Amino acid sequence: MESSEATLPMTERPLDEQVAGELLTLQRAAYATEAQLYRDPNLPALTQSLDDLRRELRGPGLGLWHGPRLVGAVRWTVDGDEAHIGRLTVAPDLQGRGIGTRLLRAAERASGASVFELFTGHLSVANIRLYEREGYAITRREPLHDGVDLVFMRKQAS
Repeated sequence: MESSEATLPMTERPLDEQVAGELLTLQRAAYATEAQLYRDPNLPALTQSLDDLRRELRGPGLGLWHGPRLVGAVRWTVDGDEAHIGRLTVAPDLQGRGIGTRLLRAAERASGASVFELFTGHLSVANIRLYEREGYAITRREPLHDGVDLVFMRKQAS
């Protein structure tokens, strides 16, 4: 699918505790398809509490809004010159429009890091494809539990 990002005006804003409820709703909607793919309704993104998410939002994160609606989000941590990017989420009805790519690039820039690492599940082929298009390479796989491996990917800043 060709990106139609240009036809959907969006605004980037930092995530904070004020949007925790909206973010949790987006996160659960986005990860519901992952839960079906892995046949696991207990993925951490689906079982995270609102209080835990509020605490997490004390760290860096970025949201993408279409008007008043939060349509995508990403969070990261920085350790030295390495950024660990996580919870890249896009509203299910807007996937395939370049939102994930835009958020990933924005997180990389905002982190100030020179090395980026992230992970996804081994069955999440669309995620792996996106990350590979953005220059990430698979560095290792680790079993999470029966039937689910985490695929870790890294890249150097260009």
